[in-house]
Amino acid sequence: MQTERLREILARVKRGGLGVEGALSLLRHLPFETVEESTIDHHRSLRCGYPEVVFCGGKTERQIVNIVEKMLDEGEPVLATRVDPRVAETLLKKFRGARHNAVGRVVFIRASAHGGRKSPTEADGLVLVVTAGTSDVPVAEEACATAEAMGCKVERVFDVGVAGIHRVISHRQRLWEADAIVAVAGMEGALPGVVAGLTDRPVVAVPTSVGYGASFGGVAALLGMLNSCASGVTVVNIDNGFGAGYAAALIARGKALELRKAAVEPGRRPRRVSGVRRGAAARRAPNAGPGANLRPGANVGRGRKARRGPSVGRADERAHGNRREGKA
Repeated sequence: MQTERLREILARVKRGGLGVEGALSLLRHLPFETVEESTIDHHRSLRCGYPEVVFCGGKTERQIVNIVEKMLDEGEPVLATRVDPRVAETLLKKFRGARHNAVGRVVFIRASAHGGRKSPTEADGLVLVVTAGTSDVPVAEEACATAEAMGCKVERVFDVGVAGIHRVISHRQRLWEADAIVAVAGMEGALPGVVAGLTDRPVVAVPTSVGYGASFGGVAALLGMLNSCASGVTVVNIDNGFGAGYAAALIARGKALELRKAAVEPGRRPRRVSGVRRGAAARRAPNAGPGANLRPGANVGRGRKARRGPSVGRADERAHGNRREGKA
């Protein structure tokens, strides 16, 4: 169940437009619903910010269709991953508004196409997806489709691996502009470390099973990424484009939310860092310790009197000097 829908139900009860029994009826499947062999977590979007995702591997077509139907009935968008072509064709025919990313093996169905909440028109941050080679694109497209379904703007930079390192360097401006980066690579898996060395953005690394014998189906890339000397690299499982896209989208959405809050509340006080306002921390001299601005007489208090502290101290020093020279 979406947060907005729950808020709407509670508001209707408060206004008197919906009785308690009616509200209970609408909430009867909160937090979960059992459908044959599956137990659907309708509460996940309230806890985690996005509904449960349907992993189609190992499920029958009937199971997938039943799960999708129940989620849409609850007003939730549906993201289905690892969808084979036959099941994808069924979903496209049965559910209006379904979109199929055939390369990434992902189907996405908007809740608004089935009477649910409309998706926001404003993108929730920017996710940049980078691949080492063209063979890594299927995993990358799974990450792209996931981040797009979660409301992020997604940009793609494909086939810029370290064998021609000038290619990724030529895109460094785009690396700086992204809120989060997904770097996908097979073989030795060197690309994420290079990307992380060019930007201060968080990098989610995805090892793929692309490679020859000694790549061990992606294990070599996985170990290479886990041992990256570049800071800011987080690694997901082999070929897990979904996990990388989801993590990057959470980062980008969090940043977009902070920017929207700042725009709505321009007078909002900045967060505190270890008891000192961010503004004071930012003005601290380079390499100064946490207590650098907390020396006696420093300008860390509140109000006009506190701001006058240092100038009052200087006035006292001048008066003391005048007295020693015999001046009034």
